[in-house]
Amino acid sequence: MSQAVFLCHAHALADRGLAVPFEVRHLGKNQAAFALRYQGRVYAYLNRCSHVPMEMDYQRHHFFDFSGHGLMCTTHGATYAPQTGQCLLGPCRGGLVKIELSEADGMVYWHTSDKFQLRV
Repeated sequence: MSQAVFLCHAHALADRGLAVPFEVRHLGKNQAAFALRYQGRVYAYLNRCSHVPMEMDYQRHHFFDFSGHGLMCTTHGATYAPQTGQCLLGPCRGGLVKIELSEADGMVYWHTSDKFQLRV
């Protein structure tokens, strides 16, 4: 059964701005994740490039490329669509792992599932 977990206040996620980091338990392992806002909507993904399983931010909490329309892995330049996590260009092996988010009453929540649980 899904549970809504408070992540941050909505104002903490500026459009194409810094991401808010958080941690989840994904398939039995604690993993870094991030949430961001793009074109007014909030999105979250595991902080793990599909090319090489390592964290993507090139500076702390920075994921957007210079255009502000792609999420870029600093290590090899793989770039992903903010709305879907699908690979746009560069060395990718699939897309980013998406985490369900919701926004209500000025707050942002991530949702547990069979793949994502609270970190232990």
